[in-house]
Amino acid sequence: MNESQFDCAIVGGGLAGLCLAIQLADKGREVILLEKEEYPFHKVCGEYISNESYSFLERIGLPLTTMNLPDITEVKISSPNGKSLTRKLDTGGFGISRYTLDALLFELAKKKGVVVWQNAQVNEVVSDGDSFVLRTGRKEYRAKIVCGAYGKRSLLDRKAGRHLPGAIPGALNYLAVKYHVKLDFPPNRIELHNFKGGYCGISKVDGDKCCLCYLTNAEILRENGNTIKLMEQNVLMQNPHLKAYFSEAVFLNERPLTISQITFGKKSPVEQGMLMIGDSAGTVTPLCGNGMSMAMRASFIASNLIDGYLDGRITFAQLTFLYKKEWHNSFSSRIRTGSLIQPLFGKKILTNMAIGLFRAIPWAADKVISATHGQPF
Repeated sequence: MNESQFDCAIVGGGLAGLCLAIQLADKGREVILLEKEEYPFHKVCGEYISNESYSFLERIGLPLTTMNLPDITEVKISSPNGKSLTRKLDTGGFGISRYTLDALLFELAKKKGVVVWQNAQVNEVVSDGDSFVLRTGRKEYRAKIVCGAYGKRSLLDRKAGRHLPGAIPGALNYLAVKYHVKLDFPPNRIELHNFKGGYCGISKVDGDKCCLCYLTNAEILRENGNTIKLMEQNVLMQNPHLKAYFSEAVFLNERPLTISQITFGKKSPVEQGMLMIGDSAGTVTPLCGNGMSMAMRASFIASNLIDGYLDGRITFAQLTFLYKKEWHNSFSSRIRTGSLIQPLFGKKILTNMAIGLFRAIPWAADKVISATHGQPF
């Protein structure tokens, strides 16, 4: 095989990209994965994975049962004034840091024969009719199929004009902030605490630490002098639960990990002939119900269809049509649920009303929570 010619090229080495690469390698396909960072590295992420993905991860080679990971079985939600509701998670989930998980998947992908180029920025992807050419600063690669798994935004998105900040009329611009902390916190619980303009998730991960990650309207940061610490003191800590956690926690990072200019407008699962998986497919708000499991499920869908195309069982047109169809069938209901819930979070009056309603009618809360979790695949 020419080292620059592959069956499939994957741009981005997060969960979606790594899982897709591993599955295609298991099917005997020649795969290259290009990641602009170097493993291991941290990512802004809530680090709660619903159990719908548990058997999938074990099936592709991760020994989760031996890793002593937190088993998360309940959720606690609070409004900005501290009024809270705790409910059981029927599907449940587990906690693991992206630093750990992505590094394990990276090693597994290499072991299975995936060619992984780190520190590789893909500048352009073009089709010549029969295959795709990927151009980096160092080299060109050719592949029969290209998948975009590069996250919420990238150079390729900017070149294609896909959801640049301000490109969606009326869309809010968000900022996400993540810490790892030491905290006396129940290992079986994930908590979501609202504050003006956003919400914060806290749950245990591996290494006896907690992931504390929050999303806020970027305007709230500007109102606080573009200073994260000042915003946390003036806004987040108005919620008494968050005030206690920020006061008691031992922060393990000198500085938080952040990502800005996030929007949640609709994108397409197929763009210029590339299959988009994970956050690059767009529309996945944090409250859709675990974007990490959705990314892995999308990789599962894509791997089977790509294998069919490479075997000659389906045409390229059928590949893209079926991927769009299966993507929407798998995720459209969860996306609608997330889109309905998202506007409530961070709104003081609406969240107070919603928590009060769910406390009075707990089955309604259970129905919403259930709609954000999928079935095992």
